[in-house]
Amino acid sequence: MSDSTSRPIKRALVSVFHKEGLEVLAQAFVKANTEVVSTGSTAKFLANLGVNVTPAEEVTGFPECLEGRVKTLHPHIHAGILADMTNPDHASQIKQLGIKPFDAVVVNLYPFADTVRSGANEAETIEKIDIGGPTMVRAAAKNAATVAIITDPDDYSILADRIITGEGFTLSERRYLAAKAFAHTAAYDATIIEWASQRWTKPQSLGGKDSFDTYTRAWDKAQTLRYGENSHQNATLYIDPLTHDDFAHAELLGGKPMSYNNYVDADSAWRSVWDFKNDIAVAVVKHSNPCGLAIGTTVAEAHKKAHACDPMSAYGGVIAANTTVSLEMAETVKHIFTEVIVAPDYEPEALKLLQTKKNLRILKVPTAPVTHEQIRAIDGGLLVQDMDVFQSSGDDSHNWTLVAGEAADEATLKDLEFAWRAVRSVKSNAILIAHDGATVGIGMGQVNRVDSSHLAVDRANTLADGANRTRGAVAASDAFFPFADGMKILTDAGVKAIVHPGGSIRDEEVFAAAQEAGITMYVTGTRHFFH
Repeated sequence: MSDSTSRPIKRALVSVFHKEGLEVLAQAFVKANTEVVSTGSTAKFLANLGVNVTPAEEVTGFPECLEGRVKTLHPHIHAGILADMTNPDHASQIKQLGIKPFDAVVVNLYPFADTVRSGANEAETIEKIDIGGPTMVRAAAKNAATVAIITDPDDYSILADRIITGEGFTLSERRYLAAKAFAHTAAYDATIIEWASQRWTKPQSLGGKDSFDTYTRAWDKAQTLRYGENSHQNATLYIDPLTHDDFAHAELLGGKPMSYNNYVDADSAWRSVWDFKNDIAVAVVKHSNPCGLAIGTTVAEAHKKAHACDPMSAYGGVIAANTTVSLEMAETVKHIFTEVIVAPDYEPEALKLLQTKKNLRILKVPTAPVTHEQIRAIDGGLLVQDMDVFQSSGDDSHNWTLVAGEAADEATLKDLEFAWRAVRSVKSNAILIAHDGATVGIGMGQVNRVDSSHLAVDRANTLADGANRTRGAVAASDAFFPFADGMKILTDAGVKAIVHPGGSIRDEEVFAAAQEAGITMYVTGTRHFFH
């Protein structure tokens, strides 16, 4: 492996928080008689393994201070890391200063993300913001010309081998390790930024709410997926390092590993049911669109109502519940081909029954969705927006405006409120017909609202063994009706009440048509596009 750019590792600096795996390095240090400089608990750990360690304070001539905040921030450490020994001036200067160069630096950082996830208070979290560690890592990475930087414990074994053989690393290898180290510190800093930006917001004295000019986030690689949306696409799941109980961290209790499409559909279903956090809700989703969504007095009832909306499309779909799955519900699901089921928990007998379905992926997610922003890639950039979580005043039915017909009675208003929340999950243009706390017809993703209205009515009345499910039902539209034609399709089908945002230049025409049809119509002043 060695070439003319290889540099034997005769002197190493080791400073790590996590000690796992150091045994293999210790054996190599002892065998090769490597000079090792180390700090605090790392020095003690290596000494106990028989390594002849020089404490960092002996090199710096200065003790650790400020409760360990300052250990390695000293020229005798950093000049030894940053001296490019292929540069005669550097070599001459550190010799005159009595500083010895390092050939390798081994560092891992304070567990900032672990500390946040543990629920630690702010003061404890701040103390786990590493300063000296990232400084050493970046210094060594900058000086890849002569220094090998190791930040990943998975690389300890190859470092140990190169120490024992005397080969060291080639320039190309050191450069790769440097790039890996820069990625490590960048992710570490991005995680701190994420935490700080959520807590240390811009005060009014500095001009009030604002966002940074750069958008910086870190995501930890969780797993490589079998493939992406299609078999020729590569795909990987990355997770937020500061959370632990959200959907991306779902526990797989049974079935095959999740695919890219499974994650996309299951996330849509999971978000849909939590739009009804005050009710027991079940969603059945296919291709990120609900083919059934309902609330009920029990989870089994909610599932039965959701499935009845479109039993044909439910085949091969995803089921989500926002409460514990009961044995009664599981007994129904067992006879339906389902790709994924996701819920906060499962009754023991329900889980046992579902686990007999070998191809059913069973996910447990203990907490409601926690993400408050959406990120979408476009060519060359990202679009970032607040999550649509019904934060507008228009989402409260008390703020709706009655524009046609008589005020809805209690049961009808309850169905309108359900329909308004349910339509948020449907890809735009969206028309949703509902009755008794359940969807009965959904028109999604059409390029005009007339087609969506036709589709919603058609699906309502052709998927229920000939029953007319639109007569006496209610409907919601995710955006205004630009003309009265789409609305008329719904009223001709027997829909008795409609809720929509309003805001069209032809609103009065639409309102008048609703009045003529003898239906109740409310406008919200808020829309719920879902592209």
